[in-house]
Amino acid sequence: METGKLVVGKVGGKSTVTRCFSQYPLKFIVPTKAGRSDIDAVWIYTLTYGGGIVSGDCILFDVTIEDGCTAVLTTQASTKVYKLVALKCSEQIMEARVGSDALLVVIPDPVTCFSTARYSQKQLFTVVPGSSLLVVDWITSGRHESGEKWDFTLYKSTNHIYVEDKPLFLDTVLLENGNVTSIAERMHDYQVIAMVIILGPKLKNLQNQVQEDVKKMMSGQLHVPSSGGRTKAKNGDGYTKPSLIASCNSFGPKGVGVVIRIAATTTESVYRFLHSQLATMEPMLGLCPYQ
Repeated sequence: METGKLVVGKVGGKSTVTRCFSQYPLKFIVPTKAGRSDIDAVWIYTLTYGGGIVSGDCILFDVTIEDGCTAVLTTQASTKVYKLVALKCSEQIMEARVGSDALLVVIPDPVTCFSTARYSQKQLFTVVPGSSLLVVDWITSGRHESGEKWDFTLYKSTNHIYVEDKPLFLDTVLLENGNVTSIAERMHDYQVIAMVIILGPKLKNLQNQVQEDVKKMMSGQLHVPSSGGRTKAKNGDGYTKPSLIASCNSFGPKGVGVVIRIAATTTESVYRFLHSQLATMEPMLGLCPYQ
């Protein structure tokens, strides 16, 4: 059963939420003022009652961004997935359509799965050739301050992008405890994994900037001097381990989209990366993402 619906359209020449419906366990908040009033963008906060998703919850919502509109979907804190009860998996599904010359920006805080939790999320985006889309999708290892590190049972995140009815980008991240190795063993010292998708004509400059920045950052971090020996490492493997590593790849015809994949040892380093890389979007959105 659908738990939410959002429609953003033009009213008086401004991007406006023209329809907003939500019910337990989902809640939408549309602030009367977010960012500069001269910027044509609407911000919508997605929340869950109690600050988290309970075992067995199913959230299904629909988003439509009409032609020429700009909308931001964000959160006020990490999405917490509570412990498993009766083998039930928590689910969250979003279906979004982005019109011509429209921009949808999905910039949540990370998902945090508590011990034994099972969580599956799916985000399906339908765009047209003139649409622009930015999606951040990320998860932390859990309450690692309390000793919970990758202690959940299942995490599955699917992101599909279609140009009208033709697949453009199909991606799934699956973390599941196995009989041979646990999630924690496979993730080693990394506490966060993240993905950023950048697509469309309005974000072409951002694509170029991020690709160049990631290339420079990683070439500097992973460069080993030809003389003088290896840098002494804290973890004893002969190298200094970067707190954040990232890769950048294009996808689609003529490289129309870019995907950045990130692994980091701290949540704060990913927040800093996202803030610095997305800062140039402030003139489009009225606020700087992850400020």
